[in-house]
Amino acid sequence: MSIDREKISSILARYDEIMSSMADPSVVSDTQRYLALNKEMGELEEKVTKIKEYEDCQKTIEEALEMLAIPEDKELHELYSQELSDAKQRSEVLEEELLVLLADKDPRDDRNVIMEIRAGAGGEEAALFADTLLKMYKGYCMRRGFSTEIIDINETDLGGIKEVTLEIEGRGAYSRFKFESGVHRVQRVPVTESGGRIHTSTATVAVLPEAEAADVKINPEDLRIDRYRASGAGGQHVNRTDSAIRITHIPTGLVVQCQDERSQYKNKDKAMAVLQARLWEMARSSAKDQEDSERKSQVGTGDRSERIRTYNYHQGRVSDHRIGLTLYKLEEILAGDLDEIINSLTVAAATDGLGQAKDED
Repeated sequence: MSIDREKISSILARYDEIMSSMADPSVVSDTQRYLALNKEMGELEEKVTKIKEYEDCQKTIEEALEMLAIPEDKELHELYSQELSDAKQRSEVLEEELLVLLADKDPRDDRNVIMEIRAGAGGEEAALFADTLLKMYKGYCMRRGFSTEIIDINETDLGGIKEVTLEIEGRGAYSRFKFESGVHRVQRVPVTESGGRIHTSTATVAVLPEAEAADVKINPEDLRIDRYRASGAGGQHVNRTDSAIRITHIPTGLVVQCQDERSQYKNKDKAMAVLQARLWEMARSSAKDQEDSERKSQVGTGDRSERIRTYNYHQGRVSDHRIGLTLYKLEEILAGDLDEIINSLTVAAATDGLGQAKDED
């Protein structure tokens, strides 16, 4: 898919128009209009910067080609050949970034995220893998400047995680995590075994955009709220007061809980945020299921039963099966270096290249 030149021209023209308007005294004196234009300019700024960088790169390529067409000495020819090679490589990267920036934006992209990680098949090894995924996502959040907060966690005695609910806050959080939903598979020699056999374990990840009050209406009469004493792994109490909260949504049977905070009120607010996100996602999923045309778009974008990625320790590789991407940088990815995968998934989604998971080992 090539860059939409018409769209680029439209964005640049609109940006120049806003710049001119904001220099107009009549606009400056109209606070509401000025703030609206300032906000729009801020939203266009990243696109304009990337477009100009891309255009500069294209100009460099054209100039290098022109110079290479002129008979010159060997040294100058090598110089322009290297310049052309570098510019072409940079152009490919910029083109991918522009495809993402120019794609139609999901209105939920800027929202915070509720992420749920659960151990799947594999017993204690699956729980340890769930903990590995949690550390990976927290590492990525640190790189992106997102803040994270544990809402609820159920740990094992060996340091694994049966399930954890995590809140991720930051502009564009959902846009960076929305393709992480699904089954993640690990292939490695289990930490819990002394033998050298490679085992396969799984963990599921669910990523929900944080809902706002207007997105879903909850009748207080439909809720049962229980208060209990928070506890840690192995039953060790981490709190001496009954501050943990469990909320049951009676019509759907959904149960959420929060025991991270010592304040009962804060735990209730966090549990309600998770409940709202789950109910909103249920409503959206139900609506999507009614339209056959949208069923295809669910593949790779939130089906928790779909195996989307494999982490193979023996080969040091990570494979995303939806786009056929394999990277031999397992340690870096588990440390939070996820941009290459997420950018590739975002480009694939923008160009309709996000397909069904392939059954690869």
